[in-house]
Amino acid sequence: MDSSLNSTRLQETEAEILSLLDVLSDKVDLERKLGVDYVQLAPIDTHNERKTDELSKSEKTKELSKLEKQVKKCTKCELCKDRTNVVFGVGDPYSDLMFVGEAPGYYEDVQGEPFVGRAGQLLAKIIESIGLKREEVYIANILKCRPPENRNPNAREIVLCTPHLIKQIEIIRPMVICALGTFAAQTLLDTKEAIGKLRGKFFEYQGTKFLPTYHPAYLLRNPNDKKKVWSDIKKVRDYLKK
Repeated sequence: MDSSLNSTRLQETEAEILSLLDVLSDKVDLERKLGVDYVQLAPIDTHNERKTDELSKSEKTKELSKLEKQVKKCTKCELCKDRTNVVFGVGDPYSDLMFVGEAPGYYEDVQGEPFVGRAGQLLAKIIESIGLKREEVYIANILKCRPPENRNPNAREIVLCTPHLIKQIEIIRPMVICALGTFAAQTLLDTKEAIGKLRGKFFEYQGTKFLPTYHPAYLLRNPNDKKKVWSDIKKVRDYLKK
């Protein structure tokens, strides 16, 4: 009897959570139509008994591996049905620099690694321009699964998937987060400002320096703006040298 009652209560709780998510999704979609292009995210808990920035490289690797296993089992949104691979993140978990993009594309979905197409090749060149290699930084996305036809993520997907990224940031604790493109910048900064106004400026994100710049895919379409990204990435380089 108790087992049956607990099962019923669990089902009711799950139904209530899903209902709240639907309401939130509708609310954010409406706000976006009205020009509000962001989602309020929960802050990182900095009051844990043991700070994650005290973790060694091996401990960070272990924590990220545990998180990746959890994310690969995630079926909270519809994107899990059509994915080929979960695109968790890649790079040095002890790096001072972390890049955050929007969502996996076709090639990322196939290979299970972020930024592996033409945009990824350009990102590698950007990283090399400041004396680093791709494997010496950490790269991740807001979403871990590819949206159909590379469409923009919807509000429900953001709400359900962004906590994975927040946990990644909490484990890695980089000195600088470089947001690539409008979506990553607006989501993490909770703003509707255009990337043209945000880029090249340092912001604070949970105690970490945060600098937005243009997405490599945008630069492939607008090569004249590469010089602006060069200016932005030099600021990241100079800050890391301090």
